[in-house]
Amino acid sequence: MAEEEKRAQDPAEMSFWDHLEVLRGTLFRSLLAISVISVVVFCFKRFVFDDVVLAPTRSDFWVYKLLDMDVNMNLVNLEISTQFFVHLKVAFQLGFILAFPFVIWEIWKFIAPALYQNEKTTIRGVFLAASFLFYLGLYIGYVLIVPISLNFFLGYKISEAVVNTISLNSYISLFTSTVLAFGIVFEFPAVIVILNKLGLVYKDTMNKYRKHAIVAILCIAAIITPADPFSMLIAAAPLLILYEASVLFCKPRPAEDEAVPETDIQ
Repeated sequence: MAEEEKRAQDPAEMSFWDHLEVLRGTLFRSLLAISVISVVVFCFKRFVFDDVVLAPTRSDFWVYKLLDMDVNMNLVNLEISTQFFVHLKVAFQLGFILAFPFVIWEIWKFIAPALYQNEKTTIRGVFLAASFLFYLGLYIGYVLIVPISLNFFLGYKISEAVVNTISLNSYISLFTSTVLAFGIVFEFPAVIVILNKLGLVYKDTMNKYRKHAIVAILCIAAIITPADPFSMLIAAAPLLILYEASVLFCKPRPAEDEAVPETDIQ
């Protein structure tokens, strides 16, 4: 362990295999943390499912009262082993979610030795903010996007002769994919700030492609919440705020770079 730390502190003298050894340690500690937390989560089955995961399936969920929605689901299990494997799946995903700050810290320790001191100051703050953004995205996905999606899908019928019978596996897939997707999407400002610090993206670039970004965000919102325009705008609002926040934290292109004319690629 001491030898590994010594090599990590002097990346210029590290070989490819030394880097690989450090990376292996990073991955091992991250997976170990996720696994341990997953085991703990697995033991709290009733709280995890009754009070958290399955809460949006009940009509008394506080978001439905706030948004004046009428959602009430009766889930069914169609295969004998589904409940056990759903339990494992949710426990592992929650293990990853709860271990996320530790994983980010491990990634930071891996890349920090390769950065200059001025880069470390900025990017360290970005890595600290990454966990907050991730959890903020999870929360918005949980209290906003999942309820809107359920309200739409349960209310959509191709015929009155068809009755919705929702399987446990179907609900869990929608729930986890939606919540995790928003957690990951909310990392966008952190990624942009890092790219800006590395000289790959600048404020003028973000301003130039703002209209394109708005169209892309509206398309994403339409896909994840294929409901009425109002619901789509509610889903798009956090993404638009994220983009503007990214622009706000981006630095403009240096003057010496602006003086160099751009060449068109034919």
